[in-house]
Amino acid sequence: MGLILLIMGTLLLAALAPINAEWPPSPGYWPSSRFRSMSFYQGFRNLWGPQHMSVDQNALTIWLDRTSGSGFKSVKPFRSGYFGASVKLQPGYTAGVITAFYLSNSEAHPGYHDEVDIEFLGTTFGKPYTLQTNVYIRGSGDGRIIGREMKFHLWFDPTQNFHHYAIFWSPKEIIFLVDDVPIRRYPRKSDATFPLRPMWLYGSIWDASSWATEDGKYKADYRYQPFVARYTNFKASGCSAYAPAWCRPVLAYPFRSGGLTRQQYRAMGWVQSRHLVYNYCRDPKRDHSLTPECWL
Repeated sequence: MGLILLIMGTLLLAALAPINAEWPPSPGYWPSSRFRSMSFYQGFRNLWGPQHMSVDQNALTIWLDRTSGSGFKSVKPFRSGYFGASVKLQPGYTAGVITAFYLSNSEAHPGYHDEVDIEFLGTTFGKPYTLQTNVYIRGSGDGRIIGREMKFHLWFDPTQNFHHYAIFWSPKEIIFLVDDVPIRRYPRKSDATFPLRPMWLYGSIWDASSWATEDGKYKADYRYQPFVARYTNFKASGCSAYAPAWCRPVLAYPFRSGGLTRQQYRAMGWVQSRHLVYNYCRDPKRDHSLTPECWL
């Protein structure tokens, strides 16, 4: 009997081990807990597609169908801060559909804008969502849009529950976080490769069939409409563009001196070693003279 129990216990541990191993190590610090949640109407307004947006008990729902998508925008611009939202995505076929949460000043500087993106690239049946992070620096003033994409497959199913996605933008660096786990750090290596002008916070759902899913191989299929995204637990805290010059950036670090801890770096390294699926700096097809931070 003892031998049988030992074998059963070993088999159970073996079955559970892959599940446990697929969750990142604790970052040891949870910056989202430092910032108060706000309702949608406290900090945002509809930007387009108002008929494709609803708010119920502080949860925002936006959707895309054949007629339109929808987008929203923060009431005020920021020049630094912590920006987060809990998001739940639609399961099934969502190819060609982008669900986004991002910072941008494209309306203030058309053709020459800055942008920091969290984008969920739609997918086909049985394949995982791709989370794309991206940074644009003074946009496409020379006729080219220079993206700095890093893409991940998440360690969970983002359609089953809400998960918290955030951007921390300080004068020194940009950190992308998922459930408080840092997944990417973009340092300020030079003024030429870092966004320095105020940006607004946006969210949207829209048809990007030309590129969103496997470089446009799969398009949005409106037999599966509407495509729905839900947002809640909004957080936007930092120095607005209207704040006095002495406004200090919010602290999303464990220490006043800033920087990630060893434990946070360990968690980020775990994510990048197991779930990173594209890094623009390692793409041999890219012209890296246009992205000098890759070789500085």
